[in-house]
Amino acid sequence: MELDHVGIATPDAAGQAAAVSELLDASVVHREEFDGLDVIFVELSAGYLELLEPLEDGTVQRFLDREGPGLHHLAFRTDDIEAALAHATDLGIDLIDEKPRPGAWGHQVAFLHPASTGGVLLEFVEH
Repeated sequence: MELDHVGIATPDAAGQAAAVSELLDASVVHREEFDGLDVIFVELSAGYLELLEPLEDGTVQRFLDREGPGLHHLAFRTDDIEAALAHATDLGIDLIDEKPRPGAWGHQVAFLHPASTGGVLLEFVEH
């Protein structure tokens, strides 16, 4: 697997995207409203930054209320998300999503519980 993206929770996805794009000489390559979020992907040479701005109450808003803006999750690309979930289960990792579900940009996603992954929320992504 390889890094797909780093998810960043922010109260201002557009402002953060503009600042990051200018700082890193990077481009916004995708933007959508998805699951109560304004989601913006900024392309880097090795993956993306996914900027997540809550538009309604939900898990990202609760994260912002609790932790403030910053790193929300790390996402890893897989060609077989079902096999990746089975492997994680075999290793004793607790899953948030037992089955893949639709994610931003039309991808299939599944999250692993941070209690089993060193305190970091991990995501599997299948394009």
